[in-house]
Amino acid sequence: MPLIFSTFMQILKTLMKVFIAGLPLEVDEAELTAVFGDFGPVKSLRIIKDRETKESKGFGFVEMVNDNEAKEAIRCMNGASYYGRRITVNIAEDKGPGFNGGGNNGGGKGGFRRN
Repeated sequence: MPLIFSTFMQILKTLMKVFIAGLPLEVDEAELTAVFGDFGPVKSLRIIKDRETKESKGFGFVEMVNDNEAKEAIRCMNGASYYGRRITVNIAEDKGPGFNGGGNNGGGKGGFRRN
């Protein structure tokens, strides 16, 4: 068991969560996955959408398999023009429990949710 846990922890350490802001509303997850895929394998990607309208809120998260490739994507894409809009790309901050005003009552979901 310890070997399996150790291997699992090594895999988790290589994953990097990236925050993307300023996304044009017409960009979808498939396109953005392809863009980040040019830098390396993408484990997951999610564009955040309004609950009622289902329209993009203009930001999202990507989880890349290799942190060096994620850092290269950040270096190349942060501040770049994408469909005429300047995007912000940086390492996602884990807001932890209590994010979104959840306080200590368990209402927060954290800064990044895995599906």
